[in-house]
Amino acid sequence: LAIITVEVFAGMWINAFLVCVLCIAWVKKKTLNSNEKILLLLGCSRFCCLCVSWIYHFLSKIYPYCLYVYHILQLLQGAYSFLNCSNFWVSACLCVFYCIKIANFRNRFFIYMKVKIDRIVPWLLLLSVIFSLVIGILVYDIIDEAVCKNLNFTCQQRFWKATIRIKEHFYPIHFLTGFGYTTSFMAVIFSAVFLLFSLLRHKHKMQTNSMNSLSTDAHVRAMKSILSFFIIYSIDFSSFILTLIYSSEHQNHVMFLVYLIQNAFPGVHSLILIFSNPKLEKTLIRILSCMKCKVCMR
Repeated sequence: LAIITVEVFAGMWINAFLVCVLCIAWVKKKTLNSNEKILLLLGCSRFCCLCVSWIYHFLSKIYPYCLYVYHILQLLQGAYSFLNCSNFWVSACLCVFYCIKIANFRNRFFIYMKVKIDRIVPWLLLLSVIFSLVIGILVYDIIDEAVCKNLNFTCQQRFWKATIRIKEHFYPIHFLTGFGYTTSFMAVIFSAVFLLFSLLRHKHKMQTNSMNSLSTDAHVRAMKSILSFFIIYSIDFSSFILTLIYSSEHQNHVMFLVYLIQNAFPGVHSLILIFSNPKLEKTLIRILSCMKCKVCMR
């Protein structure tokens, strides 16, 4: 619990920084570009997801009987599924945005998307939230049904036994979660492939003309962001597969590793996004320098 707490609070601090900087910029400029809108929603969903995850781990270790209060487990699992799914879908939206904005293809549909992408982004984000909300509600209903089938109330009718068996209900939840993971992962893969082909074509063109271009740098930066997300996503997807295998067995060491990976993902990827954005990177370095000066003065 101590290790997960440190990990979660570090991730919360990183995402809180991301949200605060973007909100301040929003107040100053009174508008946000498409990239900033995606990052803002991503930071909010990750911050809330880490909060819910920590509450669940804290209650399960310190006050396990709190989870046996009717609706507590359902709410926590439903909220976590909604926030986790929105986290992955908004991340996938960011990769698609980078791909469409930076890649160069002569296809009519791709040119149309490039022109309209700033108008499409809010709708993509709205669809991601709605889809995630549907997943969260379905997970809530599945767990609620499992609980209702296995309820064994006390005389106060407020608690149910810890020996509830909902193993058979894990499969629909895993299917829904796996569907969310897989579809967003496919969006990331396609974005990476298209951007890579565009980069290779652009580099070949520049070499032929013996020239250098700012577009090449933009390609490379976007490619680094998408590839970093692809690598982290692959590790997190592997942890999900381990969850499918070991969630119903007493493999505490394996599940602990899974929890570490799942709680590290929101903080690590947000940190990469901060360092890949010059404005956010400068702000973070400035804040850290001020904190260091204050500590030294004490």
